[in-house]
Amino acid sequence: MLLGFWQLDRADEKRAIEHAIVLALSNPAELVTRSDVLMQKEHHQVLLEGHYDNDKQFIYDNQIVNGNAGYYVLTPFILDNKTTILVNRGFVPWYGNREKLADITIRETKTSIQVKLIKPKERIKFKQNHNAAFPMLIQSLNIGRLSHLLGDQLVPMLAQLDIKSNNGFYRQWRPFYGSVDKHLGYALQWFLMALVLSFIAIRLLVKNSKN
Repeated sequence: MLLGFWQLDRADEKRAIEHAIVLALSNPAELVTRSDVLMQKEHHQVLLEGHYDNDKQFIYDNQIVNGNAGYYVLTPFILDNKTTILVNRGFVPWYGNREKLADITIRETKTSIQVKLIKPKERIKFKQNHNAAFPMLIQSLNIGRLSHLLGDQLVPMLAQLDIKSNNGFYRQWRPFYGSVDKHLGYALQWFLMALVLSFIAIRLLVKNSKN
């Protein structure tokens, strides 16, 4: 029974997160120039002004999009105040050839981009890459380690390039799915199990009392 109520609490937490995201995305994109403000804008659409760093890009490997294996292109974006943030410019399939990268070259001229900010999640622990040449193949979003490899402190956020912006690849960013229905389903299962066990216990108690 307690597990059922725990699942209901989890559903409420996910519902609150979904509401916060919808509220964030309902606001128009505003220009952000400070790293401390960027940290407060998770799930928001923002405008950034600066330039890309073409020479130090990352290839974020082992990604699956629409059933295709490939990678995300992560490019440092240096704001006018010298703050640097990683921009996910989109997905590129391997097409069965892991030896050939797409042309990810990008001009370093000053530009303005619209992005959505998210907190990066480290799926696996960062493994040392013995080939330190750029573009560098990575399998982890450890911002501290990536900052060290870049030689520049990154803002601990990831910017997803807007699908209408130029200089990107395939971008169909998935919205947040809080799995509220999943938690409600689990809660129902636990409550039903508790009901069945209670019924069995009552039947046994009645049977033993008659004997």
